[in-house]
Amino acid sequence: YLGYDLPTGRKGRVPDKSYYDRVYGDNRWASSFIISNSIGQGEVAATPVQLANMTAAIANRGYYYTPHIIKKIAGEPVNSARYTTPNYTTIDKKHFGPVVQGMADVYTKGTAKWLQIPGIEIAGKTGTVENFTKIDGVRTQLTDHSIFVAFAPVDNPEIALAVYIEHGYYGARYAGHIASLLIEKYLKGEITRTDLEKRMLEKTLEAEYAKPYSGEEFKINEYVW
Repeated sequence: YLGYDLPTGRKGRVPDKSYYDRVYGDNRWASSFIISNSIGQGEVAATPVQLANMTAAIANRGYYYTPHIIKKIAGEPVNSARYTTPNYTTIDKKHFGPVVQGMADVYTKGTAKWLQIPGIEIAGKTGTVENFTKIDGVRTQLTDHSIFVAFAPVDNPEIALAVYIEHGYYGARYAGHIASLLIEKYLKGEITRTDLEKRMLEKTLEAEYAKPYSGEEFKINEYVW
């Protein structure tokens, strides 16, 4: 289910007719209920590792490998066919081309164009998660969560990942920056944008975490860099 090899973990959710009938009642929902699913909102739910596996399947044009937690035991590599057995999707390979191109465009002319890394072609997608809690029984919106998925290089990919930052504003704000740094470190062995690395290491979101507990009025998604 796009997960890892541990026995625990949520399976995620891509809602179908039976789900909506159970939640809203038989035939008491319409197309307007499910439109938001097309952009990953609504009742769609996924864990970060599931997002990373989905991204890997796109990068490989149709398959991914199950992530494994243990690589060695007592210094001895774990040799298992499960480590090298691909999991194939049911989607025809021809449909991945436009998706890959769209994700590559995110870096060249989209919401992540200022996150490019010289010498590495990256494909990615920003994500912004609305965030709500209850304060004194009142449903209250908090600063958005930041999500970014990416893989690189676009051709012959070597890494796919998902970054999730609670209260991190929109996708390209924190998650996108961190994803780019991780990709550069993995592929090049070093980080050339040391100013960006320093900023990500030193920045704290503690003020955002504290807002719902402050007892005072607050604003959300404030641009504080």
